[in-house]
Amino acid sequence: MIVYNKDLLKNIFLVNEAEKLQKANFITKEQLDTVSKELPVLKSQDNILIRIGFFLLGAFLYSSICGLLSIFGLTYNDDYLVVLLYVYAIIGFAGTEFLAKQKYYGYGLDDAFVLGVQLTLAAAVIMSFVMSISRVTDLDVLSCMITVTVVSLLLYLRYIHLSSALIFCLALTTTLGFFVFKYIELGSLFLPFVLMIYAIGMYFVSKKLLKDLAEPFYYNGILLMKNFSLIVLYFSGNYMVVREFSAFLSGMYYELSPDVPFSLFFWTFTFIVPVLYLFFGLRNKDRILLWIGFLAFCFSIFTFRTYHHVLPVEVALTFGGLLLFAFTYFVIRKIRDNEKGITFKPDRIDSSNSLLNAEALIIASTFNLKPEMKPEESPMEFGGGDFSGGGSGGSF
Repeated sequence: MIVYNKDLLKNIFLVNEAEKLQKANFITKEQLDTVSKELPVLKSQDNILIRIGFFLLGAFLYSSICGLLSIFGLTYNDDYLVVLLYVYAIIGFAGTEFLAKQKYYGYGLDDAFVLGVQLTLAAAVIMSFVMSISRVTDLDVLSCMITVTVVSLLLYLRYIHLSSALIFCLALTTTLGFFVFKYIELGSLFLPFVLMIYAIGMYFVSKKLLKDLAEPFYYNGILLMKNFSLIVLYFSGNYMVVREFSAFLSGMYYELSPDVPFSLFFWTFTFIVPVLYLFFGLRNKDRILLWIGFLAFCFSIFTFRTYHHVLPVEVALTFGGLLLFAFTYFVIRKIRDNEKGITFKPDRIDSSNSLLNAEALIIASTFNLKPEMKPEESPMEFGGGDFSGGGSGGSF
């Protein structure tokens, strides 16, 4: 299924691990250079700015090819446009296949063609229904979503592009939500609970796949799916999301949206889930889960402030800042000397010392401390001199 040479793919992971070890000072720079020379890899681009530049170049190339074909179809009818969209999708697939054969992997050019395949194929499916019945129905939208879901999954399995994995997760979630809302009676009432069950199922499936994964090729995509399920689980039960989205779908969206059934459950869910994320993130030493839990907790506070104005904004921000400062300072002092487990010491794999600098910044801003400056030494030495006057000896 994978189009790339598996040995070259393995070499990419080995070189990346060697770079992490070199940053942690487990191996020397010379050893890293030796590993890089001995292991041939695919043509990839780690610099995000350069990769974006090549992506724009690839998008320009793809659109130029499609635009050239469009010139020949100006005098044809609308049916030719549908055929042309399918041809565009075939061109995108052929271009992706060609770049893969040339050993381009995550370079930017291939990303443009991979995304182009999914975009043009979705447009082709929609236009096929429009040409046949002259309007877009719910079944047409559902068919388009299913097409994108299947195609993005196949493209990820073959080309191992994370963008396709993300599109697959988004398309699958949208397909399920649209189906429940449109084709199940009282679907809008059960939609949050269906999405919760779906997110929990996706989490355990991805966790099982990660556990049984024999080769590292699909690791990042499955990890993305696992973290995506955590985000979907939180938003599917967040009170504000459920309330506002329900009002929007029901067509009853005014200045103030109506309350939803089981509001007490959703309020409890809004605050319990971020706390559980933070707890298990600390317990399992999962940095990504910690970030998700922290951001979810901030969004929960925003949700509460949206519907309950207990304090003025300036007082709430000041009080919240003081609590955050006190909690952060206490945690820093508590774990600063830990050598294992939850610690404030920098990760050897990640050489960034921004966390340690944060402590110095907090202390300096609290006590108005300034760095000690050593005065410059005078170029003229006094005491026992022969000529300079002050402190001179007996000779002239």
